[in-house]
Amino acid sequence: MPARAFVQTGVGAASPAPGVLEAIGTADVVLLAPSNPVVSIGTILGIPGIRDAVAATRAPVVGVSPIIGGAVVRGMADACLTAIGVETDAAAVARHYGARRVDGAGAGGLLDGWLVDDADAASVGPLTADGIPTRALPLRMRDEATSAAIAHAAMELALGGR
Repeated sequence: MPARAFVQTGVGAASPAPGVLEAIGTADVVLLAPSNPVVSIGTILGIPGIRDAVAATRAPVVGVSPIIGGAVVRGMADACLTAIGVETDAAAVARHYGARRVDGAGAGGLLDGWLVDDADAASVGPLTADGIPTRALPLRMRDEATSAAIAHAAMELALGGR
């Protein structure tokens, strides 16, 4: 039977570890890793204060899509996304996180930039038009060079908008 919902027991009563909110607030860049948006990133953002700190930081916030060509790279993100009503698609995940700023105004989301795989390059224009500057590049972390290229692209996207 497919999952119908996710309940992160105890998250609402949790608190960030000492220094976490300050680290987010004083960061140069915040990177949302290509992890499961529901049970990994979503659980972290569900800890009181974390989502607000990410939304309020002066640092650019860039995410890396965990979806390539409509499929998860690894794990069960597809089942998790379906359970919360989000399509297993790089653009849908970006919209789930949301644009943080649109035309200089707060938009209520988290992202200032988004990286997608070349297989999802068609989403670059529409997401950018939605206020989430997006770049496409190979995202399969096959080796150290590819991983370094992803990190470099994230930093370029983060710092290019400043």
